[in-house]
Amino acid sequence: MIPGSGDDRADAAFDLRFVNFMTGGDTQSRNPYWDIITPSISERDGRRVIDGGRPAGSARLGFAQTILQAVYAYAVPSPETIGWMTDFCADRTVVELGAGRGYWAAQLAATGLTVDAYDSEPPDATDNISFPGASGQRDVWHRIDDRAAYSERVRDRSNHVLFMCWPPGWGNPMASTALAEFSRTGGDRLVYIGEPKGGKTADDAFFDALASEWKLESEDPQYVSWWNLADIAQGWVRR
Repeated sequence: MIPGSGDDRADAAFDLRFVNFMTGGDTQSRNPYWDIITPSISERDGRRVIDGGRPAGSARLGFAQTILQAVYAYAVPSPETIGWMTDFCADRTVVELGAGRGYWAAQLAATGLTVDAYDSEPPDATDNISFPGASGQRDVWHRIDDRAAYSERVRDRSNHVLFMCWPPGWGNPMASTALAEFSRTGGDRLVYIGEPKGGKTADDAFFDALASEWKLESEDPQYVSWWNLADIAQGWVRR
């Protein structure tokens, strides 16, 4: 058996929530991801982290993490973060690029925001290695259109909030290219959820553009991250 937290009762409770919400889908909860992990959150150095009560987490929790990220999203949409983002967007339409299954888009749309979501590989239309199909699980939680549709949607239009949640890193230029296109058309409001420069998300050119052309207006102090990640939720505006 994969080593757990050392608290057999807490591990058993996690397993029960995991099975219940993973098999119940949105009939059990509007935000099953959140309901699965909530009791496993700790406060560590001013951050809210999913660590199962242990600063170093556990192999068992790490295994569950990989499954939950593939089924729902890499980042965790807590109710507090959804509320923070709704306030930052101020009733503007949200255009999400790299939306994956659209789990964040669905949570935002449930608050009344209009969300247009796009991905280069919509999981309900093509194979997506990050979000593979699985029996009994939803391919998408919100309508996801492809990159061609995104290009058409944003062509010479910038009166929306650009949202990028865990854009690919390791030198992939998706984040910086999207930001440059958004800036060129006059876009002035961005939500970025991911790790800081040098981490697993976005590329150096993206962070360089933020530093030189954008101003950090808001950062969610209640954002919830997995214990082994350093992601944050930020709202940026053009200088």
